[in-house]
Amino acid sequence: MAHWVLLILSSASMLIAFPASSLLSRLYYSGGGGSYWIISWTAVAGWPITTLLLVPLYAATSTAAPSPLTFKLFLWYAALGIISALDNLLFALAYAYLPASTASLLASSSLIFSAFFGWIIVKNKVNLSGLNAIIIITAAVVIIALDSRSDGLPGVSRGLYALGFIFDILGSALHGLIFALSELVFVKELGRRSFHVVLEFQTMVSLTAFIVTTIGVVAKGDLQRMREEAASFEHGQLSYTMVLVWAAVSFQLGALGGTAVVYLASTVMAGILNAVRVPLTSIAAVILFKDSMTGFKILSLIITGWGFVSYTLGHPSVGKTE
Repeated sequence: MAHWVLLILSSASMLIAFPASSLLSRLYYSGGGGSYWIISWTAVAGWPITTLLLVPLYAATSTAAPSPLTFKLFLWYAALGIISALDNLLFALAYAYLPASTASLLASSSLIFSAFFGWIIVKNKVNLSGLNAIIIITAAVVIIALDSRSDGLPGVSRGLYALGFIFDILGSALHGLIFALSELVFVKELGRRSFHVVLEFQTMVSLTAFIVTTIGVVAKGDLQRMREEAASFEHGQLSYTMVLVWAAVSFQLGALGGTAVVYLASTVMAGILNAVRVPLTSIAAVILFKDSMTGFKILSLIITGWGFVSYTLGHPSVGKTE
């Protein structure tokens, strides 16, 4: 029973927090923010949230003892933290050049990469239904590419739009890789003995990514730039602060939910939920940012949903438990 409660809560965290973080990223740019390093930094600046959940768990539960930090585990945390930092940077660049609805539709390709890396790295099964879903979602991404002439943001050239497209696909690929490598760490290193290992894992990976990203932010001089952006932000300084704070919170809760789903179910399940958030983000972007909903986008959205349903109904490891 506890397993399913945690899985439901973790899934809800992904489906609520990830769309919120995507929309807040777009709000940052549309309001006058211009630093992709700042958005990348907010994606991991909320890492203490997980620590605040972990410390009371150690105190309240006798079975939740800190996991030994072996050299091999340290290397895993370092590698995944660096990959996560790069992943956040790619998505920050994508949201700088793409409408939020377009960026979220392209992010549905993470299901393809989750299935591929899950199959290669942790031997998750991919059946004919899964291959069908991969082909369908690939077609949806191609349709978005065909819509590039009627889609875009003011002041963003077609060349930058194309770069945003590429950054989004690369970010989705890294997202799928992170899911698969996380599952491998749980299987080979941490085990699935208690939920506290999820919090430990997320704390260490996010802390590493935070350190890496902070180096980039400092090197670019963007910590000082925050004051200038806050002063000129379209919605005011308080709104600027709130956008960054809530982006940090939502990014961290979404990442924690994703890691928990990988732990409680599988890479496949995490990839599926990542695809489910696509219509939520796209519809919200159309309402909040007046993104254009062209015929190509509607068709892509329908096809993405078709691919998601196909994968869910036909994949045997979606509901896997350990």
